[in-house]
Amino acid sequence: MSIETRILPELREVYSQFPGFELEKNLEWSRNLVSAASVKKSEHVNTTSRKIPRDGGELLVKIYEPADRTNDLLPAMLWIHGGGYVLGHPDMDDKLCERFVQTAECIVVSVDYRLAPEHPYPAGIEDCYAGLVWMTEEAAMLGIDVNRVAIAGASGGGGLTAALALMARDKGGPSIIFQMPLYPMLDNRNITPSSHEITEEGSIWNRTDNVAAWNMYLGEENDISGSSSYAIPSRAESLAGLPPAYTCVGQLDLFRDETMEYVARLAQAGVDVEFHLYPGCFHLFEILAPETEVSQRTVQGYMDAMARALHPNRTLN
Repeated sequence: MSIETRILPELREVYSQFPGFELEKNLEWSRNLVSAASVKKSEHVNTTSRKIPRDGGELLVKIYEPADRTNDLLPAMLWIHGGGYVLGHPDMDDKLCERFVQTAECIVVSVDYRLAPEHPYPAGIEDCYAGLVWMTEEAAMLGIDVNRVAIAGASGGGGLTAALALMARDKGGPSIIFQMPLYPMLDNRNITPSSHEITEEGSIWNRTDNVAAWNMYLGEENDISGSSSYAIPSRAESLAGLPPAYTCVGQLDLFRDETMEYVARLAQAGVDVEFHLYPGCFHLFEILAPETEVSQRTVQGYMDAMARALHPNRTLN
């Protein structure tokens, strides 16, 4: 059965118009496909860019904060953009980060981590960790409450979010009170049923895309052992001691099964986790079709979850 026949009617037009990625054939074309369109900046959010130190160089971060903020310390969220470890830039998530600032009344730091294949693992996760360490060490300058720091990302950024939570736990690094790995890219084995379902050419992140992206990201480390949970979070031996989590995934997403397995393992490890499965929805549906009812409901769901996590003593309207 064609995946398209199972897609929600309100999402079918967007799905049919998406040209599909061609990572192996034309990586630069695929990168241009997700390049940021010009969007009107919110007058309620101030955005600044700056370079911060990382091991062996510098790293670009974008900082989003309320335009009318006072001197009160605010909670903060590190945002990690998607793109299968090989695509993307913080600019493409400007609108999303602005919405997090307004909904969760927080500061957002979005990190421009290095991409594969030019910079394979561990470059990306090391950059994300450097961003997390920097924003907590510079908390006074940024006006951040270090007792209320969360991490979040989508797709490949969701995989990096899960890996970052593991790394921070193991290193005794900055304290994280909440993690939000949205429809995360967690497992390079491609052995789940959903990884075999999304195979049609032109699908939004199909099996061919996933295999190619993992090969680019892992490079010579593609056969590394189960200890490499910072590269492949699904291989983590223990998920105990991780921060509470929220995630969601479309039922027609290649990452469906690995997300559900990870959610189950988090719960079994005693980690509080909230999970939503959206029937008839494909990868990135809420980003590609933002005006649809299901997309608005999905985005509001994870915005509200972040607000609850960063303001635990407040009752949402």
